[in-house]
Amino acid sequence: MPVVHPSDAVVHEIHGARFVSYAHPSTGSKELCAWRGEIPAGTKATLHTVNREEILHILEGELVITLDGRTERVGAGDTLIINPGVTFGAENPTDRTAVTWVTTTIGLEAELADGTRVVAPWAN
Repeated sequence: MPVVHPSDAVVHEIHGARFVSYAHPSTGSKELCAWRGEIPAGTKATLHTVNREEILHILEGELVITLDGRTERVGAGDTLIINPGVTFGAENPTDRTAVTWVTTTIGLEAELADGTRVVAPWAN
């Protein structure tokens, strides 16, 4: 049974956010990936679309999220279902870091508004 301890997690930083990767093929996962996201105060993520469904659960703090042009404020305890092909963005307008837990299937990629493709190393 694979157990991933915090000291084993791999940290990635991109677009001002931090992705602390726990479950992925290198740690023994066959189908799913999971990571803790840390979105610092004042961070505004680039709008993007993903090729896999993501489930994003807010553990701490608040975010202003945009899903296909609809904007909503979400906080601790709220869960987002981000379907493939939906335009998604997150902003942390508060003065403290927001912490999330995200799961998806292996193979997550994102496409930015300018057409740039990002292969998420924390989900592959």
